[in-house]
Amino acid sequence: MGCRVRLPGMAFWATVVLLGLVGLGCWVLVEREALFGAFSAAWALATDRGAMAAWLEQWGVAAPVVFIGLQILQVLLAPVPGEATGFIGGYLFGPAAGFFYSTAGLTLGSWLNFGISRRLGREPLRRWISPHRLERFDRLMRRQGALAAFALFLIPGFPKDYLCLFLGLSRMSWRLFLPLVAVGRIPGTLMLSFQGAALAERNYGVLAALGACCVVILGLLAIYRKNVYRWIERVDRGGAI
Repeated sequence: MGCRVRLPGMAFWATVVLLGLVGLGCWVLVEREALFGAFSAAWALATDRGAMAAWLEQWGVAAPVVFIGLQILQVLLAPVPGEATGFIGGYLFGPAAGFFYSTAGLTLGSWLNFGISRRLGREPLRRWISPHRLERFDRLMRRQGALAAFALFLIPGFPKDYLCLFLGLSRMSWRLFLPLVAVGRIPGTLMLSFQGAALAERNYGVLAALGACCVVILGLLAIYRKNVYRWIERVDRGGAI
């Protein structure tokens, strides 16, 4: 007659988790000044192109891997400006390599965002996403609006990190999302990579022209954004993928 091994019950694991959270809270309380200093330094680095470029250069041959990791993190930490990291990619590695590294990091980060959103579900995300945005997203994605999502990825300045979270709440499949996000991010990533490379080569004429193009595109989209959103909704109602 074999003996049965009794596994710990829910009460045991709840106690373990509670004690772990209490311990973590005590550690944060004790180390709050050091943690705040580290967070402030990391935020300053993330928002300062020059400081981030200098920091990346210190990594030598490992810089591309570190840069890809930064791109993944800036997607997961949506408030961190992705324009800064995309620009630095072109500045440090040139337009082709910078574009490749940025695309790799952004695609992986977007994939993680999609998976996290799908895993957590709608309720936890309400803390970060307003009901108005969720309602607008629901209208666009009601019929599995892959076409609408792809169009939004193509719009410069659109919050694509949040869009990945939204899409995780939809019925969109992983097989569709991965190529959609990889291709949809290409225009903005390519533009930033060329801008960074132009600055590194001191080609200020090209840099000014690219900057002017971005300003014009963003200005037109700001003026006609409601028309763009209405067009996307109209196309989506007509039959999305």
